[in-house]
Amino acid sequence: MDITTPRLRLDALQPSDAESLFGYRGDPDVSRFQGWRPASLADAAAFIERQAGASLDAPGGWFQRAIRLGDERTLVGDLGIHLPAEAEGSIEFGITIAPAHQGRGYACESMRAVFELVFGRLGRHRIHASVDPRNLASMAMLRALGMRQEAHHRESLWLHGEWVDDVVFALLADEWHAAQPSR
Repeated sequence: MDITTPRLRLDALQPSDAESLFGYRGDPDVSRFQGWRPASLADAAAFIERQAGASLDAPGGWFQRAIRLGDERTLVGDLGIHLPAEAEGSIEFGITIAPAHQGRGYACESMRAVFELVFGRLGRHRIHASVDPRNLASMAMLRALGMRQEAHHRESLWLHGEWVDDVVFALLADEWHAAQPSR
């Protein structure tokens, strides 16, 4: 699954992306809110290698895509989509943008394209994201995408040596379609 937007291309992570992926995913300011952070460059390379066999048509795991500047092919971030094994289940997503590329709207642009895929070609009913409430930028992005906060679970996750809160945001297909200007 490759997706292009006006500025971006979402495609497979490549072995040559390992250094960049490790650079931003290994940054403590980036990884503090995420469940996976590479411990080394080799860890990032192994992650990319495991993803080489992943398929959006094989529910049950995470399907990770690179986010690249369209013309330059520069890796600016990555996003993951988790399709549950049951067809009716809500699709979960997560997104990471490298600090040097934040604040330019790449996360929203990427996620709008993913929403079109999820609610269009895949015909799914619901998409959701889980976020640490201290990650104010991510919560603002989710709201800007039209997602609504559904839950706030207090100290429900053990992450990086501490109990953290988990806030769940979601969006239904009919809400997404109703908000699109062409509909």
